[in-house]
Amino acid sequence: MAARSIGSGTISFGLVSIPFKLFTATSAKSVSFNMLHKACGSRLKQQLLCPVDNVVVERSDTVRGFEYARDQYVKFTDEELKAMEAARTGLLELHEFVPADSVDFLFIEKTYFLGPDKGGDRAYSLLSQALERSNKLAVGRFAQRGKDNLVIVRPYKKGLILHECYYADEVRSFDDVETGGAFDFKPIELDLADKLIEQLEKDHFEPGRFRDEWADRVKEAVEKKVAGEEITTAPEAPKAQILDLLEALKRSVAAAEATPANVETPPPAVSKGPKKAEPRVEEAPAKAKRKKSG
Repeated sequence: MAARSIGSGTISFGLVSIPFKLFTATSAKSVSFNMLHKACGSRLKQQLLCPVDNVVVERSDTVRGFEYARDQYVKFTDEELKAMEAARTGLLELHEFVPADSVDFLFIEKTYFLGPDKGGDRAYSLLSQALERSNKLAVGRFAQRGKDNLVIVRPYKKGLILHECYYADEVRSFDDVETGGAFDFKPIELDLADKLIEQLEKDHFEPGRFRDEWADRVKEAVEKKVAGEEITTAPEAPKAQILDLLEALKRSVAAAEATPANVETPPPAVSKGPKKAEPRVEEAPAKAKRKKSG
């Protein structure tokens, strides 16, 4: 079934205009829970409570406020906020083209697919191929949800995708992270580290090799509870021992060598309900030896 677009617009740079459609690229599948009343099990409703008047406030009686100083707010009406929103023109304006390897993944927040809209197929394909050949990414601005977003457009397979990015002041500096001192490693340590990486190396990144085991365990537990079974708590895993770095590398390399190469670990099976007990087969007792007659 063809994907359904969630929006549309026009890519613009120079005198070029390319109509496009926007598509969802990712969808989180993590498990979620609702808050229930412990006594009766009914789902709870959230309320807005004013701590000064000690009353429950209806949403129709609320107003938005920006805290400009501690406990001091500037109030805004919905109309005032609406007036400050970016114009909903659907214009994705490309401002510059940069080398692909100059973009830090840290700045990427969300990803969308871009497809050509009516009349834009040829120009869409040309932009995709031009970016691919030049190994460049396009940087621009795109208004969504009333906000001007910093975006990157890059070639993907036979088309284009759009990355919504964080602004510079939204990304913290790694310089603030303490990474320890400088170390001189022995040649054998460097050699073992390289060997361990080679043993665990794959030809390409394949997310399908991994599963959300937490979600699998939750779903299995839900099925057991629905079936009236009790769930058991897994024992706490022992804490990892801190070994000498050289010894740890030696053990890791030895363990990797003991594992058959190119064998994919199958994803854990998710229980589909309580298993039926298999019939137990008892072995027939050995016949007693006859006593020899005297």
